[in-house]
Amino acid sequence: MDKYVCTVCSYVYDPEEGDPDGGIAPGTAFEDIPEDWVCPLCGVGKDMFEKQ
Repeated sequence: MDKYVCTVCSYVYDPEEGDPDGGIAPGTAFEDIPEDWVCPLCGVGKDMFEKQ
């Protein structure tokens, strides 16, 4: 699974780790994250992420 990086703050979403604090279980592909999820560091939406 691909990692995605936030273009605003450089947070890297790693699907192997997920975002437990944001309710995203480990093993969740970026494409499967709900559209209302936001970057845990800076709060921007999924549309501000790019494939790493």
